[in-house]
Amino acid sequence: MSDFQMLVKTRRSANKFTQGIEIPRSEFEEMFGLVKFSPSAFNLQHAQFLVVDDPDVKEQVYNAAYQQYKVKSSSAVVVVLGDMLAYQQAPQIYEGLLQLGVISQLEYNQTIDMINGTYEGNGPVFQREEAIRNASLAAMTFMLTAKDRGWDTCPMIGFDPAQLSNVLNLPERYVPVMLITIGQEDTTSLRPRGYRKPVGEFVSFNRL
Repeated sequence: MSDFQMLVKTRRSANKFTQGIEIPRSEFEEMFGLVKFSPSAFNLQHAQFLVVDDPDVKEQVYNAAYQQYKVKSSSAVVVVLGDMLAYQQAPQIYEGLLQLGVISQLEYNQTIDMINGTYEGNGPVFQREEAIRNASLAAMTFMLTAKDRGWDTCPMIGFDPAQLSNVLNLPERYVPVMLITIGQEDTTSLRPRGYRKPVGEFVSFNRL
């Protein structure tokens, strides 16, 4: 079994963590240094991450997450946000390719026009869906990266988005996609992994 296969098979959602373990800021910075290579539509990099490790702020997030113990016991909570207006940063993102001569001015203009047309033409619902879709890709990269470095995680959708946004003073352009608790799992009462469907039950070729 390859290292990657082992990584995927051993990563699981941790429901409680060993309390009192601190994750250095430098550790987060190194992990996000890999997360930035996650795929995103048009390379717009919709994901924004907010690491909550201050005890007072984490307590407020704990309340917004319906007082789930995994939040209380975790070393930190990573708030995954999706930028619904990420497309507006396209000119800055593609400027480097233009300056390096990788794309021409015409190609640059056409690309920006296409991106604006796609996001503005399809409206707010599409912009929100894109924010969630692309931020979720980056979130999975983060969880695998964390596991590779010896940390356990749990993705969570159990929280009050309005309360969370208020607590963290989130700008309206960001949609809260999920919380990811992180730390070292407390395995004293670890349950077996839940049922996983055989491949044949969820994979089809050409037609369902």
